[in-house]
Amino acid sequence: MLDRFLFKQIDNSPLLIFRIFFGILVSLECYGAIITGWVKRNLIDPQFTFTFIGFEWLQPLPGLGMYFYFFVMGTLGICIALGYKYRYSIIAFTLFWTGVYLMQKTAYNNHYYLLILIAGIMAFLPANSNYSLDAKSNPSLRAFKMPAFVKWVIVLQLLIVYTYASFAKLYGDWLDFSVIGILFKNKSGYPVIGGLLQEPLLHRIVGISGILFDLLIVPALLWKPTRKWAFVVSIFFHLFNSIVFQIGIFPYLALAFSVFFFEPEVIRKIFFKQKEPYQNGPVTVPPNRKFVLGILGIYFLIQLGLPLRHYFIKDDVLWTEEGHRMSWRMMLRSRTGITSFKIVSSTTKNSFLVNLDDYLTKAQKNKVSSYPDFIWQFTQRLKREYAEKGEKISIYVDSRVSVNGKPYQQFIDPEIDMSKVSWSHFTHNDWILPSQPQQ
Repeated sequence: MLDRFLFKQIDNSPLLIFRIFFGILVSLECYGAIITGWVKRNLIDPQFTFTFIGFEWLQPLPGLGMYFYFFVMGTLGICIALGYKYRYSIIAFTLFWTGVYLMQKTAYNNHYYLLILIAGIMAFLPANSNYSLDAKSNPSLRAFKMPAFVKWVIVLQLLIVYTYASFAKLYGDWLDFSVIGILFKNKSGYPVIGGLLQEPLLHRIVGISGILFDLLIVPALLWKPTRKWAFVVSIFFHLFNSIVFQIGIFPYLALAFSVFFFEPEVIRKIFFKQKEPYQNGPVTVPPNRKFVLGILGIYFLIQLGLPLRHYFIKDDVLWTEEGHRMSWRMMLRSRTGITSFKIVSSTTKNSFLVNLDDYLTKAQKNKVSSYPDFIWQFTQRLKREYAEKGEKISIYVDSRVSVNGKPYQQFIDPEIDMSKVSWSHFTHNDWILPSQPQQ
């Protein structure tokens, strides 16, 4: 039963057109990052970047190097779309994109992480087996079929993403729609829709539809009677997100995934009219079946477990942020803070407040004001800077944070010398004060 489900040969048209869509979209993302100034703002202008903790060695290239870096990634995207040296192109893109993801998190988006996962998966799939320059130059590569598990790997990954995104919204500030009003508040200046976005009725519609869409879209696309309607709703939903939140290629990538839900014959007739039809073929079990199933099992166990890790960390993830990233907790909260850093010289005993403008960009200051890992990393940078001058210091942080517009609360223990504490990846950092119930 399992072998028939996973290893039955099916038409590969969805994979081929997705390769083309994926390559075009990632090239637009990379070239667009240069044109819109994203690269300059986040990788060139800052004195230093806030990497993922443990990857401090991974720094942006000096000078104009990051422009070249993103130009190369964009060109790799074109190679992926054309199916030119596909295996090398997709592997190189995955490594380059992972590098950029880890070297800065000030401009964090969940779809940056999703791109790593999808590119990594695509590196193992026969996406260049037709309608590619590789297949044209080497006809022995040409194929009209693929094992069914190729489709189901993508579908299961999407099911995990959307399901966790839906469940994460089941908390008080989303269910009373207050957080949606906060997220839309700074959109009031948008032409035409700015005023509409401030309407409480729209907040209710967005709140309820957000939960239902994330929970039901994958099952609705899989079930043939609801597939076309689900696709229409998906178009509206993702275009709305693209216009309102301006989150890059993610809405269009989400729409591109839809090709895996329609019958391959439908995809062939739309995109590859000259392609030879392929009816469902025999079950072809590979000789390394156990290895393939083992790798897939381990991968999806990690994908299922990683978003749950915050349940095993003390306090509420909305307050501590511990376990938030890579958990599909998308567009869930608004977070602001007021934070100061006091340096006390161990030799002179003199103390002074750090001028954040001397170190950080505006976006970095917003993060350092309210996110614990940014706060910790900044104190470590200050410690290293003064150590290089031969001066030993203590650093005390006065931080007050507001989540979803609620009253500010003390966030970091002001009595702790932050230059002496370590960062815990998998357990609670005790220098983060516990959240207090709101009156």
